[in-house]
Amino acid sequence: MTLPRVLSPFLIVLACALVSLAQEKPSDIPQEVPVPQLSPGSARKPAMVPAAPDQPAQVVPLTVPKQTSLQVALDEELRVKRVGQKVSARLVDPIYAFDRLVVPAGSEVQGQVTKIESLSGTRRTLAGLNADFTPVRNVEVTFSALVLSDGKHMALHTSVAPGSGQVMQFVSAPEKDPKKSVKEVATQKTKEAKQQARDQWNRTMKQLKTPGRMHRLERYAEAQLPVHAQYIPAGTVYFAELEDPLDFGTETLPANKAALIGGPLPEGSVVHARLLTALTSATARKGEQVEAVLSRPLFDGDRLVYPQGSRLLGSVGQVQPARRLKKNGQLRIAFHQVVLPDGIEQKVQAALVGVQAGKDGNVKLDSEGGAEATTSKTRYASVSLALGLAALGSSDRDGDGGGPGVTAGNSRGFRLVGVVTNLLARSRGFEYATGVYGAARSLYQNFLTRGHEVVFPKNTAMVIGIGTRAAADTPAASAQLSSANSGVGQ
Repeated sequence: MTLPRVLSPFLIVLACALVSLAQEKPSDIPQEVPVPQLSPGSARKPAMVPAAPDQPAQVVPLTVPKQTSLQVALDEELRVKRVGQKVSARLVDPIYAFDRLVVPAGSEVQGQVTKIESLSGTRRTLAGLNADFTPVRNVEVTFSALVLSDGKHMALHTSVAPGSGQVMQFVSAPEKDPKKSVKEVATQKTKEAKQQARDQWNRTMKQLKTPGRMHRLERYAEAQLPVHAQYIPAGTVYFAELEDPLDFGTETLPANKAALIGGPLPEGSVVHARLLTALTSATARKGEQVEAVLSRPLFDGDRLVYPQGSRLLGSVGQVQPARRLKKNGQLRIAFHQVVLPDGIEQKVQAALVGVQAGKDGNVKLDSEGGAEATTSKTRYASVSLALGLAALGSSDRDGDGGGPGVTAGNSRGFRLVGVVTNLLARSRGFEYATGVYGAARSLYQNFLTRGHEVVFPKNTAMVIGIGTRAAADTPAASAQLSSANSGVGQ
């Protein structure tokens, strides 16, 4: 009985020492390391802490996913002849996969004409009555090959999205008024990013054989003839959506770099994105949800902040459809959340600083990123011409009906009917009446009808200024964003 009592304190001390050593020895059980698992659906929250030294690097596939839109522009004028006709184009925007540039802007894209619309008898008759015996037909194209920098051809399977087939231009928002608030002045970094986007657009357009002013006038004059060829101008932009993904291999992403993805945004950040939600001021509603996807990664030096494929979620903050008396539509959207490819979310505040829009759409941006359609100033010349033709017709003292009044009166109607009627009637009064009708119609259509709508088709390329909510909020901006978010239940 004496020996156990003597040994008991020693056994207790020994046991405590063993427990202490066990706590100091690294555990063989792997601990959770805050490294983004680069696969969809991860619910792990990001943390700006270094990865464990023994954490293995991650292998990231450099894949351009299905339904990604490639923005391509015809590099020369195409005279439409037949189905199967070859089409040559250039990439307007570069292609990225995760954080790597895989195909630069300006790369060659090859395709062909796949369908030329067949005209119904009714359309042919109506066009013929308007002295047009070769009316314009819808032409469908597809793109089937991408030429890489080493000369290799990569097969493409694409479908051209609606809203394609326009001549585009890059529209940037003007700088904010420094008198309003010093905090609202765009940073130098944002200005440089807008300028870089504009310069890249201009460089790409210079690679295309875009027509000069005289060439455009020739094509316009030719289109007025009763029989004429159909052309698709150089610079026409198509949104070619991938039906199959493009594989560019894999890359190894060190754990310490993966851990920093989704961290703090650098001041004056600008991202390039493509709109996934088609929008128009005619049908959009305040609070309607809007989604875009980053077409390029965002870096802060060597640190990857947002990889390509991250999504921007937002809403329509303000909308005004076009109205009569040529009052044009307005549309303002704001983004308030970023979702990374692994599902991690971050609150942000973002607005448009640049957009690629159709030249015919006459879209402009204000300093806050709101979009508004504008009316072409050529309407004044059009009305003046119609009034001049009417006056010239009324001053015809011979009464032989040979003036241009009927042409003015039927400039937007059946020109062939007008010409024949003018020849048969040979009436100065009739010519005067049709001249006045033409001038009145021109005045009505240019000043009294409904204005233009703001239209952003799906895949519209956008340049977006972005910042974290805490850093970017101002009282006015917070109120506006709160109002926008209330419409989507946030």
